[in-house]
Amino acid sequence: MPTTCTTARLDTSATTLVFDLGRGVAELVYAGAPLPATESLPPLAAAKQRALHECEPDKPVPRSILPCNDTGYAGEPLFEVHRAGQLLALGTQPVSAAQIEEGLLFRLHDAQHALRIDSRWQAQPSGVVTVEQSVTALESVTVPLQLQRFASLVLPLPRWVHRLTSYSGRWSAEMHQRSTVLADAPGLRGVTRGGRSGFAAGQWLLFESEECSEQSGWCIGVHLAWSGDHEWQLDTDQNGDAVLWLGGRWQAGEVELLGGATFRAPGVVLAIGTAGRASLRHLLHRHVSDQVLPQSFRNVPRKVHLNTWEACGFEMSMPQLLQLAAQAAALGVERFVLDDGWFAGRRNDRSSLGDWQPSSEIFPQGLSPLIDAVQRLGMDFGLWVEPEMVSPDSALYRQHPEWCIALPQLPQATQRHQLVLDLSRAEVREYLFDCLDALLRRQAIVALKWDHNRELFPVAHRSLAQTRGVYALLDRLREAHPQVEIESCASGGGRVDYAILSRCSRFWASDNNDAAERLRINRSWLQFLPLRSCGNHVGPSPNPITGRVWSMDFRAKVALFGHMGIEANPAHMSAEDREVLAAHIALYKRWRSVLHEGTLYELPSQDPGVLGWQVTLESRSLALVTQVGYAKHFEAEAVRFAALQPDGLYRVRLPEPWPQMAARYLAAPHSWREGIMLSGAALMHSGIALPLRHPGCAWLIEVETV
Repeated sequence: MPTTCTTARLDTSATTLVFDLGRGVAELVYAGAPLPATESLPPLAAAKQRALHECEPDKPVPRSILPCNDTGYAGEPLFEVHRAGQLLALGTQPVSAAQIEEGLLFRLHDAQHALRIDSRWQAQPSGVVTVEQSVTALESVTVPLQLQRFASLVLPLPRWVHRLTSYSGRWSAEMHQRSTVLADAPGLRGVTRGGRSGFAAGQWLLFESEECSEQSGWCIGVHLAWSGDHEWQLDTDQNGDAVLWLGGRWQAGEVELLGGATFRAPGVVLAIGTAGRASLRHLLHRHVSDQVLPQSFRNVPRKVHLNTWEACGFEMSMPQLLQLAAQAAALGVERFVLDDGWFAGRRNDRSSLGDWQPSSEIFPQGLSPLIDAVQRLGMDFGLWVEPEMVSPDSALYRQHPEWCIALPQLPQATQRHQLVLDLSRAEVREYLFDCLDALLRRQAIVALKWDHNRELFPVAHRSLAQTRGVYALLDRLREAHPQVEIESCASGGGRVDYAILSRCSRFWASDNNDAAERLRINRSWLQFLPLRSCGNHVGPSPNPITGRVWSMDFRAKVALFGHMGIEANPAHMSAEDREVLAAHIALYKRWRSVLHEGTLYELPSQDPGVLGWQVTLESRSLALVTQVGYAKHFEAEAVRFAALQPDGLYRVRLPEPWPQMAARYLAAPHSWREGIMLSGAALMHSGIALPLRHPGCAWLIEVETV
């Protein structure tokens, strides 16, 4: 597939990428706003060439997307291959390029070792670029080659990139943002272990220009669509050039190549925003909504959940569940999700995982009587499962101890009193499919909360195979039951990525339902994922994880911005709190088409503790503005809105219920109930004043075209 020119370009609706092939490699010489179709690319590439300086190889080292060390390149090479424990010196031929449907295919050969590398860069309808890379052993390879590392993406970053925002976290404290100026950190690295995407969130990366803000400046979002171990590395050289290496991670010997074998690396999604973080967010949200999430649920309203865990834990009984269902229905809940503790022998977290039959003690007639009662109340029914794990104290383990991932002759270490089932084995996947299929065929279960509470250790050379086994099981289950929605949960946000979300309709952002923590956690997730995919529930107060006490008004308003639900016991709420919660559930139903189909903007504020969001769909906008701290000043900065028509006339209302303490300081409350009329220009440039001085204060704001 020889190339007939020295340059190539890839265009999406949002960006242009230009590659220079003139020096035998694929150099990314431009990544940014769309270029004219008439742009002459050879002069553009030539304008980016540099003369030699005193401290570099005699031939300039190109910034290739497929780098090898034979050019003098000192960074991380594209891949590492071993034979019989020896690292091979790779001698590559010039890169060729060809146009493919909606994209470019770059190809690199290593004639000495008979390897071929393909790199597919494709423009997606959403405006993002996807990258898929593979390495193939040609037929002449007769001695196994071990692929130790292989990048899903090597990205030479444009010089306009000033800082990196990466994410870290732990259980119940996911997605902490960490910004680093590239010039201050010549080497950065992130590694995730544990057999899932992980709380370290290393596959979400955000690169920004120095002036980048919500609606101005340039930025790049990069995501590795993979649910297993991964790593990334960012190196900045003496020239100031930074290169990102990103890929999956596996143990030595897991990937062997013989003649004709191909290894495909996990895919990458790359997006460039040229009008601030909002423009990047909109590209990624469109991609997830239109091309990632299962399309059978694309236009289905996101139902209000009640999950039984906080209300019941392991102490559930049929009378208690029936009472809980009745209370949920009275609040306006639409889906009743039965959490852990429903199956045989499960009275605590020390036993019975793997024995997926309803407890005869709690449900002597099976789940059907509870499901029938839930349906009579106007709700549908969901069920919690954790199929990938097994308890040593279980019938399944006693029958098949060999089905666990383990190292020979070594003790089996547990986490949460669990072991990991080996999903690389077809018979294990078959058993789990049969269990889940039987549950879904016998009962009217419309949703599964699919949990994953244990890290993968020992890996035992199954890092890749285990993840692919999970995909295979989910794919088969979805094919058999396309109407069943699946939620990805891994002790909260421990497995959230585009690959798992292509099989699930939503994700559980965190086990932490503290409203203030959820504002921070969700702010990070929502840069990459749309509101419709983000499970966001009203938790108890005091919060069982943080101990904080927040009003129902604050908790409900925060939960409304996402896929709303309840993770608390209505019986423990006051009558006033139940009334406030029911009012917010009604508001959610009235606005969920806007929340889940609209365009999301962050409303920046200079006031510490204040965070605001606005969602706009056609002529309607809903905003949420919150204060989590105690304000320094009595009066907060005015709330200014985004993306309105400057000449348009809008009615602005504050829907009730209002935060009790803050409402005392609201001027002209009658006007805010009826609505005030302002132009789009006034709302965007001047804004409105709201009391935001107390911790746990939140306002909803309706903005509608007159």
